[in-house]
Amino acid sequence: MEREAMECDVVIVGAGPAGLSAAIKLKQLCTENGTDLSVVVLEKGAEVGAHILSGAVIEPRALNELIPDWKDKGAPLVTEAREDRFLYLTKRSSFRLPTPPQMNNHGNYIVSLGNVCRWLGQQAEELGVEIYPGFAASEVLFHEDGSVKGVATGDMGIGKDGEKTANYQPGMELHAKLTLFGEGCRGSLSQELMARFDLRAESDPQTYAIGIKELWEVDPEKHHPGRIVHTVGWPVTGDVYGGSFLYHLEENQVAVGFVVGLDYTNPHLSPFEEFQRFKQHPDIRPTFEGGRRIAYGARALNEGGFQAIPKLTFPGGVLIGCSAGFLNVPKIKGSHNAMKSGMTAAEAAFDALRGGDAPMGLELTTYPEKLKQTWVWEELHQVRNIRPAFRLGLLGGIGYSALDTYVLRGRAPWTLHHHPDHESLKPAAHCPTIDYPKPDGEVSFDRLSSVFLSNTNHEENQPAHLTLRDASVPVEHNLRLYDAPEQRYCPAGVYEIVRDDHGGNPRLQINAQNCVHCKTCDIKDPTQNIHWVVPEGGGGPVYPNM
Repeated sequence: MEREAMECDVVIVGAGPAGLSAAIKLKQLCTENGTDLSVVVLEKGAEVGAHILSGAVIEPRALNELIPDWKDKGAPLVTEAREDRFLYLTKRSSFRLPTPPQMNNHGNYIVSLGNVCRWLGQQAEELGVEIYPGFAASEVLFHEDGSVKGVATGDMGIGKDGEKTANYQPGMELHAKLTLFGEGCRGSLSQELMARFDLRAESDPQTYAIGIKELWEVDPEKHHPGRIVHTVGWPVTGDVYGGSFLYHLEENQVAVGFVVGLDYTNPHLSPFEEFQRFKQHPDIRPTFEGGRRIAYGARALNEGGFQAIPKLTFPGGVLIGCSAGFLNVPKIKGSHNAMKSGMTAAEAAFDALRGGDAPMGLELTTYPEKLKQTWVWEELHQVRNIRPAFRLGLLGGIGYSALDTYVLRGRAPWTLHHHPDHESLKPAAHCPTIDYPKPDGEVSFDRLSSVFLSNTNHEENQPAHLTLRDASVPVEHNLRLYDAPEQRYCPAGVYEIVRDDHGGNPRLQINAQNCVHCKTCDIKDPTQNIHWVVPEGGGGPVYPNM
């Protein structure tokens, strides 16, 4: 069975804030100019929003530009930010710190970003955008001259043995004049394109954090709609970049999460366990006592900022949103920048395609030129030195951030640089072990009960989407030097060292069924031996209200 091919003007990979904003903007421009372009969006999640996970407090700046009447159209931005708190935690106490200006949330909204994307998807479809959820773009297609031709979705019904089953269906090819890659943080096709076209030749390596989140329904007396709390300090040590958030949404719901920079050095550290331990703090636990945990998830996020933005264009396509990395780390927000990047790419694409005779392998060089004239570029440039300054430790980072913010005002005549996260681990023998308390089942929990709440599911009879470039590395290198850190940095219990009945013959077992698509393993593995590729479309988590 040969793959069918579908022709369109623009194909967008990923129905996140960037991809949907690009699709909407393209169709708006078509309407305004009395023309039409065919726009197709592919989404690997079972539905739009299924794989979207963020805090999230959204700055509506881009949404105001894209859909000025969003309130009248019922956008799910309900809870306006009312109160900011910034705390430094010790093991048994806390101290309130001045809220940095970037973290002032006046005029912002506490949201479920997944629900915002569901709503954006509806707006896009009303404008004529074709959205195909459950179809994972698994392959970039190229013309003979090497330019991007489009993408292909993965075959369905391939068994674990690589052979076709009775349910086999070939993937579909989507050929487009331009392909916009908005896969989110550490997108697999985006990584392939960066390598193929050397898009990082003049930028720093991207750096990342893992964010782990739970959604709770709490006692109404403990609920304060619009309250935003961020913390730094305990439980992580001062050499680890990390902190928490508590966002009080509507309907007695509180989103709580913990973020750990993936440049940490101690291989014994477990971001999941740090999160569970954090909730036991005497100033945090009372919020959740008597409440009910209703959802769980995890996702990597870009932290490289301005100096880690790669070249955004290549023949036949562009990178948008978190595929490129537009998160403002000090602001703890990226959705507005992702949306604006998609909108800007759409404007450039429309100008290039409206005449109807765009050349094969068109490189949309006007996109980065336009983006550099927007508030995205200015915003990221101004805070570029804050995240890398935390290599000085927590107190040093806070001190430099105050200098950069209040004295230099983002105009320092220097730019601090990043190093790859996978190179940061020290040998386990040189680092202190960490004694994590057992979960109490009331406020803290284990991994497997947490993964259950993510609604994660994969077709079991399919090739593993987590592969090893060299099967010997997990034991001979990772276990020997770093005590198998993949067992701890994965928030879903995917990686497990198992031994025989006598405690010998260790081997790595990969429980791919548990994977929540956070991409942490693809980032943090010391030798970059773990390779993450998309599973069958529709597989993975199905996040409600996350």
